[in-house]
Amino acid sequence: MRMLPQNYLIAHTDGGARGNPGPAGYGVVIHDSAGNRVAALSQYLGRQTNNFAEYQALIAALEYAVEHGPKSIKVISDSELMVRQMNGIYKVKDPTLKDLHGRASQLIRHLDWFEIEHVLRGKNREADELANTAMDKGSGRISPPAAARQEFKGIVREGRIELLDGTLPDGTQVEVRVRK
Repeated sequence: MRMLPQNYLIAHTDGGARGNPGPAGYGVVIHDSAGNRVAALSQYLGRQTNNFAEYQALIAALEYAVEHGPKSIKVISDSELMVRQMNGIYKVKDPTLKDLHGRASQLIRHLDWFEIEHVLRGKNREADELANTAMDKGSGRISPPAAARQEFKGIVREGRIELLDGTLPDGTQVEVRVRK
Protein backbone atom coordinates (compact mmCIF):
# COMPACT_ATOMS: atom_id res chain seq x y z
CA MET A 1 0.00 0.00 0.00
CA ARG A 2 2.66 2.51 1.12
CA MET A 3 6.07 2.63 2.78
CA LEU A 4 6.51 0.95 6.16
CA PRO A 5 4.81 3.15 8.78
CA GLN A 6 6.46 4.05 12.07
CA ASN A 7 3.87 2.16 14.14
CA TYR A 8 2.41 -1.09 12.90
CA LEU A 9 1.42 -4.54 14.08
CA ILE A 10 3.11 -7.80 13.16
CA ALA A 11 0.79 -10.82 13.15
CA HIS A 12 2.01 -14.38 12.87
CA THR A 13 -0.97 -16.46 11.72
CA ASP A 14 -1.57 -20.17 11.35
CA GLY A 15 -4.53 -22.39 10.71
CA GLY A 16 -4.84 -26.12 10.55
CA ALA A 17 -7.20 -29.03 10.16
CA ARG A 18 -6.58 -32.58 11.27
CA GLY A 19 -7.67 -34.81 8.43
CA ASN A 20 -8.31 -31.90 6.05
CA PRO A 21 -11.21 -31.56 6.37
CA GLY A 22 -11.34 -32.32 10.04
CA PRO A 23 -11.23 -30.60 13.43
CA ALA A 24 -9.83 -27.17 12.60
CA GLY A 25 -8.54 -24.14 14.44
CA TYR A 26 -6.37 -21.08 14.10
CA GLY A 27 -3.78 -19.20 16.11
CA VAL A 28 -2.60 -15.61 15.80
CA VAL A 29 0.18 -13.91 17.75
CA ILE A 30 0.34 -10.13 17.40
CA HIS A 31 3.28 -7.90 18.33
CA ASP A 32 3.71 -4.14 18.01
CA SER A 33 6.53 -2.72 15.90
CA ALA A 34 8.75 -2.57 19.02
CA GLY A 35 8.38 -6.34 19.43
CA ASN A 36 6.01 -6.31 22.42
CA ARG A 37 3.34 -9.00 22.37
CA VAL A 38 -0.07 -7.31 22.33
CA ALA A 39 -2.46 -10.20 21.63
CA ALA A 40 -2.80 -13.94 21.21
CA LEU A 41 -5.94 -15.13 19.41
CA SER A 42 -7.17 -18.64 18.76
CA GLN A 43 -10.42 -20.37 17.95
CA TYR A 44 -11.75 -23.83 17.25
CA LEU A 45 -13.60 -23.84 13.92
CA GLY A 46 -15.30 -27.24 13.88
CA ARG A 47 -14.88 -29.50 10.87
CA GLN A 48 -13.19 -27.41 8.17
CA THR A 49 -10.28 -27.48 5.73
CA ASN A 50 -6.76 -26.29 6.40
CA ASN A 51 -7.15 -23.43 3.88
CA PHE A 52 -10.38 -22.30 5.58
CA ALA A 53 -8.54 -22.17 8.90
CA GLU A 54 -5.62 -20.23 7.39
CA TYR A 55 -8.01 -17.58 6.05
CA GLN A 56 -9.85 -17.37 9.39
CA ALA A 57 -6.51 -16.67 11.09
CA LEU A 58 -5.81 -13.89 8.59
CA ILE A 59 -9.27 -12.41 9.12
CA ALA A 60 -8.84 -12.50 12.92
CA ALA A 61 -5.54 -10.59 12.60
CA LEU A 62 -7.07 -8.03 10.25
CA GLU A 63 -10.12 -7.53 12.49
CA TYR A 64 -7.81 -6.96 15.44
CA ALA A 65 -5.88 -4.27 13.53
CA VAL A 66 -9.07 -2.55 12.37
CA GLU A 67 -10.63 -2.59 15.86
CA HIS A 68 -7.57 -1.88 18.04
CA GLY A 69 -5.10 -0.08 15.80
CA PRO A 70 -2.71 0.97 14.68
CA LYS A 71 -4.43 0.37 11.37
CA SER A 72 -1.22 -0.92 9.87
CA ILE A 73 -0.26 -4.58 9.90
CA LYS A 74 2.27 -7.01 8.48
CA VAL A 75 0.94 -10.56 8.39
CA ILE A 76 3.37 -13.47 8.42
CA SER A 77 1.96 -16.87 7.46
CA ASP A 78 3.25 -20.30 6.54
CA SER A 79 0.39 -20.75 4.06
CA GLU A 80 2.03 -20.15 0.69
CA LEU A 81 -1.32 -20.60 -1.08
CA MET A 82 -3.11 -17.95 0.99
CA VAL A 83 -0.23 -15.48 0.79
CA ARG A 84 -0.01 -15.87 -2.99
CA GLN A 85 -3.80 -15.50 -3.31
CA MET A 86 -3.81 -12.36 -1.16
CA ASN A 87 -0.93 -10.93 -3.22
CA GLY A 88 -2.83 -11.64 -6.46
CA ILE A 89 -0.33 -14.22 -7.72
CA TYR A 90 -2.82 -17.11 -7.59
CA LYS A 91 -6.53 -16.95 -8.40
CA VAL A 92 -9.03 -18.03 -5.77
CA LYS A 93 -11.22 -20.73 -7.29
CA ASP A 94 -12.90 -22.43 -4.33
CA PRO A 95 -16.25 -20.70 -3.56
CA THR A 96 -15.76 -20.79 0.23
CA LEU A 97 -12.26 -19.38 -0.04
CA LYS A 98 -13.54 -16.71 -2.45
CA ASP A 99 -15.89 -15.50 0.30
CA LEU A 100 -13.10 -15.51 2.89
CA HIS A 101 -10.70 -13.78 0.47
CA GLY A 102 -13.39 -11.16 -0.12
CA ARG A 103 -13.84 -10.60 3.62
CA ALA A 104 -10.07 -10.26 4.11
CA SER A 105 -9.85 -7.83 1.18
CA GLN A 106 -12.70 -5.77 2.63
CA LEU A 107 -10.89 -5.49 5.98
CA ILE A 108 -7.64 -4.52 4.25
CA ARG A 109 -9.43 -1.55 2.67
CA HIS A 110 -10.00 -0.23 6.22
CA LEU A 111 -6.27 -0.22 6.91
CA ASP A 112 -3.70 2.48 6.24
CA TRP A 113 -0.98 -0.08 5.44
CA PHE A 114 -0.92 -3.84 4.82
CA GLU A 115 1.72 -6.36 3.87
CA ILE A 116 1.64 -10.16 3.86
CA GLU A 117 4.65 -12.46 3.73
CA HIS A 118 5.21 -16.21 3.54
CA VAL A 119 7.63 -17.94 5.93
CA LEU A 120 8.51 -21.56 6.49
CA ARG A 121 6.57 -23.38 9.19
CA GLY A 122 9.46 -23.34 11.67
CA LYS A 123 9.37 -19.54 11.78
CA ASN A 124 5.70 -19.56 12.78
CA ARG A 125 5.91 -21.84 15.81
CA GLU A 126 3.95 -19.74 18.34
CA ALA A 127 0.93 -19.32 16.05
CA ASP A 128 1.10 -23.04 15.19
CA GLU A 129 1.00 -23.93 18.89
CA LEU A 130 -2.08 -21.73 19.40
CA ALA A 131 -3.83 -23.33 16.42
CA ASN A 132 -3.07 -26.82 17.74
CA THR A 133 -4.30 -25.88 21.22
CA ALA A 134 -7.55 -24.59 19.71
CA MET A 135 -7.99 -27.87 17.81
CA ASP A 136 -7.20 -29.87 20.97
CA LYS A 137 -9.69 -27.90 23.09
CA GLY A 138 -12.41 -28.10 20.48
CA SER A 139 -12.05 -31.82 19.98
CA GLY A 140 -11.78 -32.56 23.72
CA ARG A 141 -8.13 -33.60 23.55
CA ILE A 142 -6.62 -30.87 25.70
CA SER A 143 -4.48 -32.01 28.58
CA PRO A 144 -4.49 -30.06 31.81
CA PRO A 145 -1.39 -28.00 32.51
CA ALA A 146 1.39 -29.93 34.24
CA ALA A 147 0.63 -28.11 37.51
CA ALA A 148 -2.94 -29.46 37.44
CA ARG A 149 -1.87 -33.08 36.93
CA GLN A 150 -1.89 -35.52 39.78
CA GLU A 151 -0.52 -39.01 40.03
CA PHE A 152 -2.26 -41.89 41.77
CA LYS A 153 -1.28 -45.47 42.33
CA GLY A 154 -3.73 -48.14 41.30
CA ILE A 155 -4.18 -51.71 40.25
CA VAL A 156 -6.31 -53.36 37.58
CA ARG A 157 -8.92 -55.80 38.89
CA GLU A 158 -11.48 -57.44 36.61
CA GLY A 159 -10.64 -54.97 33.82
CA ARG A 160 -11.13 -51.84 35.98
CA ILE A 161 -8.57 -49.55 37.54
CA GLU A 162 -8.89 -49.40 41.30
CA LEU A 163 -7.08 -46.48 42.93
CA LEU A 164 -4.91 -47.40 45.90
CA ASP A 165 -4.35 -43.81 47.06
CA GLY A 166 -6.86 -41.00 46.62
CA THR A 167 -10.17 -40.60 44.83
CA LEU A 168 -11.37 -38.92 41.66
CA PRO A 169 -14.85 -37.58 40.91
CA ASP A 170 -16.94 -39.41 38.32
CA GLY A 171 -16.28 -38.19 34.78
CA THR A 172 -12.65 -37.22 35.39
CA GLN A 173 -10.56 -37.80 32.26
CA VAL A 174 -7.37 -39.71 32.97
CA GLU A 175 -4.28 -40.88 31.14
CA VAL A 176 -3.02 -44.32 32.12
CA ARG A 177 0.68 -45.12 32.05
CA VAL A 178 1.54 -48.75 32.80
CA ARG A 179 4.59 -49.38 35.00
CA LYS A 180 5.94 -52.85 35.55
